[in-house]
Amino acid sequence: MRGLTIIVADATPERFRTALSLATATAALGARARIFLQGEAVTLIRPPITAPNDAAHTKVGLPTLAAHYAEALALGVRFTLCQSGLTLTATQPSDYDPTTDYAGLISVMADLGDDRLVVA
Repeated sequence: MRGLTIIVADATPERFRTALSLATATAALGARARIFLQGEAVTLIRPPITAPNDAAHTKVGLPTLAAHYAEALALGVRFTLCQSGLTLTATQPSDYDPTTDYAGLISVMADLGDDRLVVA
């Protein structure tokens, strides 16, 4: 199965939740899965990870955004934060999980290989 690279283009929790669903499904099937958080989307994985509708999700048996992110990490999904996004949001690598990568869009595209590319 081909790998999957997802670019999350804004800081909308529901778009990120969809990206997590795609990435975890891909990783569960044994393929490479990567999520690149562009611009302000870098803040989506800055602790504490929450979403306004987390309660609605848990009420129907779905994971919170934080739990879904943790599941993705456990399945080996790689997360890359946009270097410009860190500057834009006045955050730094130490604000994030130590397994997180940092790169620009050019690096992500150069490493695409045979991955399918999705923009969310």
